This record gives sequence, C-alpha cells and structure tokens, in this order.
Amino acid sequence: MHDLIISGGTLVDGTGAEARTADVAIDEGRITDVGRPRGGATRMIHADGLLVTPGWVDIHTHYDGQATWDPILAPSSWHGVTTLVMGNCGVGFAPARPDRHQWLIGLMEGVEDIPGAALSEGIEWEWETFPEYLDALARRRWTVDVGTQVPHGAVRAYVMGERGARNEPADPEEIDAMRAIVLEAIRAGALGFSTSRTIGHRAIDGEPVPGTYAAEDELFGIGSALAEAGTGVFELAPVGSAGELLSDAVKEVDWMRRLSAKIDRPVSYVLLQVDDEPELWRSQLAASLEACAEGARLHPQVAGRPTGILSGHHTTLCLFSDIPAYVELRARGLSGPELSRALADPEVRRRITEWEPRSPDQATAMEKAFGRTFDLGDPPDYEPGPERSLAGLAAARGATPLEVAYDIMAAHEGQGLLYIPILNYATGDLDHVREMLLHPQGALGLSDGGAHTGTICDASMPTFMLTHWTRDRSRGETLPLPYIVKKQTHDTALLYGLRDRGTVEPGMLADVNLIDYDALSLGRPYVTSDLPAGGSRLLQEAGGYVATIKSGTVTFEHGQATGELPGRLVRGRG
Repeated sequence: MHDLIISGGTLVDGTGAEARTADVAIDEGRITDVGRPRGGATRMIHADGLLVTPGWVDIHTHYDGQATWDPILAPSSWHGVTTLVMGNCGVGFAPARPDRHQWLIGLMEGVEDIPGAALSEGIEWEWETFPEYLDALARRRWTVDVGTQVPHGAVRAYVMGERGARNEPADPEEIDAMRAIVLEAIRAGALGFSTSRTIGHRAIDGEPVPGTYAAEDELFGIGSALAEAGTGVFELAPVGSAGELLSDAVKEVDWMRRLSAKIDRPVSYVLLQVDDEPELWRSQLAASLEACAEGARLHPQVAGRPTGILSGHHTTLCLFSDIPAYVELRARGLSGPELSRALADPEVRRRITEWEPRSPDQATAMEKAFGRTFDLGDPPDYEPGPERSLAGLAAARGATPLEVAYDIMAAHEGQGLLYIPILNYATGDLDHVREMLLHPQGALGLSDGGAHTGTICDASMPTFMLTHWTRDRSRGETLPLPYIVKKQTHDTALLYGLRDRGTVEPGMLADVNLIDYDALSLGRPYVTSDLPAGGSRLLQEAGGYVATIKSGTVTFEHGQATGELPGRLVRGRG
C-alpha cells in the first residue's frame, strides 16, 4: 500500500519531456514510482483531465520577516510554490546586533516596501548570528519549504557599524571579518550570499543599501567564502538594474565573470529591460554567454513579465496624488466604504478630473504617464496594447484620461487598479522577455514575493508563466508548456543546489501541483490589511489549482489551505 497515488493525470514532469499520462505514487514524503505503480494506496487522487507538475521553486522572494510569524506565506503559496528562496538583494535580518533591529527594519522597509510597523510587531528577535537565525527558522513550520541567503547589508552593518551603513570603504580586517561571517552562514545552511549595487535600493532614510559601492577587494573577499565552502550562489542587483548609470551596466558583467571564474560558483544577477537603453539587455546576455564559454557561471535572473506599479486608492502610489482636490479628500481619513461613497459624489469627481497641470513640464509628464498607464483589467492583462492605456481608452470613449482613470479606480468598491509597467516594457510588448526566457543561462525569478506590498504584486508570476506564456498570449508567440514547467522547477532548484526537488521522478520530494489547466487563472489584485499592526499589502489569488502537495502532504485544495504545515527550513550542503 502506498501513502498516496495520483492517478490518470497528464504529467509534465519538470525534465523538459513532453506531457504524458502517468500515475504517481508517493510514500513518506517522496515519489516512489511514476507510470503504473503496483498496489493500492491509503489515499487516491483521481487526476483525469488535470495537469500534474512539480511544485514551483521560486528563487527570488523577500519573506525574511514574514517567515517568522506567518505559516501560510501567501500569496506565493496560493500560486503553487512549494519551495521559496529569500534573502535576496542584500537585505535581511541576520546577523543582527540588538541595537540594530530597527535599522534593519528600516532598510527592508525602504528597499522592499514592507511596512516597518508590521515588521516591528511581527518579528520576535530570537537570534543575533546568522546560524542562530537559521535555527529560529528551523523551529517553524510552513505550507512551503523555505531557504535563505546571507545579506550583504546586514553583514556589513554587523562588522562595520555606522561606517558600513554609510557605505564607507572596508579595510582588509573588516573584509576578513565579513568573509568569516558569510563562511559561517554558508556552512550553517545559507543557500548563498546576496548584495545590491543599484542606487534604486535605499533604506527608509534614503541611504543606499550597505554594499552598493563595495570595491572589488570586498566583493571578491566575501565571494571567496563560497569558494572555500564549495557551495552557494552569489546573487545581486547590479548597477543599471533599475535603469540608472547604464554606461556602467555592461562593465558589471566583467567583474561578475571574473568573480565566478575565480570562486567557481554561480553568480545570478537581475536583468531587466530599461526604457533609456531598451537593447542593453542583449549586450548583457551576450557578455554572459561569452563569460560562460570561458568557464564562468553567470545566470542572468529574468522576469516573466514587466515590473509594474499598481496605482489605486489604497496603494502606496496613486495617479491622483498631486491633485489638490484629491489630497483634501484623503486628508479626511475616510475608511474604504466611506471613501467609495465620497468618490461617487459628482462634484468630487468633477474637481479631481478637471484638474490641469501647473506647468508645461508637468503637462508633458502627465501626457507621457497617460500613454504608459493601463487599465489592469479583470482578469489582469500584463501585456496590454496602447488601446488599453488611459490615452487610448480616453480617445475611444470621448473622455479625458483623468476621467477614465477615475472610473477604473472607483470600480470594485474603490479597489480598481491601474497598471504602470516601469521595467521590461520599453518596447510595449513582451517579445524581448520571450527571448530572455529562452536564453540558455537565464534563471526565472524576480517575483519578489512578500515585498513591495503597496506597489507591486508579482508573486503570482509562477501562475502567469503558464496562463500567459503557454496558453493565452495573443500579441506574439507562446512557449512550450514542458519548457516553462522545467524553467521554474528543475532549473531554479538546480541553480541553488536543491537536487532533491524540481522534477516528478522516483526519489524526489513529493512536491506536486494538480492543475485544471483550462481553468487556470489569475484573480484581480486587491489590498487588505492583514499584516501585523494592521499593515496593508496587495494580494492576488489564483483559480485552477485543484491541489498543491508539499512533501506528500496536501497543503491546498481548490485554493483553500488545508491546515497542514509540512514545510521546513531548507539548509544548503555547506
């Protein structure tokens, strides 16, 4: 008797092989047979007509604080993710001296837009060192497995104090101390080291993330810890990833290729299309391939859709925030229903929508914004054409862009959202993203689960990869389903050395999604205030996940949590 048999499903196993009908047997949390298992099972799940895949492995999240208080880890867990990696972009909460707790919270709040009050109330500081942080995580249980990386910002501040926080140069002794901390962290189970070099990443006080201007001796010195341990990924947000200092962006690839070759470890860096140099990504990809041909291991980390800000009445940013009549309305502190009623007042609508820019420069900026701001829609459209922009809709309706925006944001009881793609959309479509996804070294990531709680909701990207890229895309070519499944299971797991998951094969962890592929869908993002201290965040649900299984245990059925928490801390092999 097996513990569980999933019978009759259409298996896409994560290896890249074509779909086939197969039964899957599971025992003691692992897959024991695929094909036609003999014998019965304690539980049978009939998957006729369903897609059976490995659980998604999401390598770019920021649940570093949330993982200490929240066992569900939504919205990522709602989207079929069974393993996530946090500690990206050089920010996190260990190591942490007792007098640095609030500073680390401010760093995370500024860089990743996670409410500081929620972090302050939610985190119980049970650690100082990174191994102690891992031990604290190991005492917790979740719906998913959780792995983490040691962040440069926290390490630098721990060793250098205020000098580290202010990005002053590290001396040789300080570099050695940071190297020792990273080596200790890797040996304790950290999956890698992360840093940030983009000036777009700033703490709540406006200061760049510690490590932003780190010299090569510091980067290579810390990287040597991964070489000594013989494991771990060096992850970073490089110069230019937020669209700044683009003349230096290609130069970044040069030191990364030398670092990877020297330490013989993978270097994974954020790669996005930027408006001012829409073809720059091609040069970066070409340089990465050339580096790999010479023995380096560079993995550009790419996103499956634009990085897009959501604008509404309850998000961090709002299109109307400079309009005096709107500022006056929000100053009244109205609740959700009260705000909806106020917005329904024709006089309020008139005062807001008839606003005119105060200067020619502001008028030019607003005109540009109207062409680059879209109705997100329900279901959401993440590859909208110009006809869905505020300018396009206004022309079609004989209205002004502000009137169109007002009506969109007033929908759904004031929860309507506008979509403003700020990266990966310079050319107005996703053909370049398709090319990035096909790059042999490209690593699928950048969902930012747990982060940007008031501006971005990209934790749904694993679902989007199936709905948009394998089934629904209408503005260009799609991609094969087996390829996309492999891209976010086998490939992401392998990059981080997680060789016990990512495919549906005998001996692997029984992390499985059962999906009604035809019904798979993304819901409309919405804002809710369910974080500690009443903090708000954007959430997005999915339809079509019939079940998600983590280590042989069903964690979600038809989108609802079962209450089971089989997820554990994943330690690297350091």
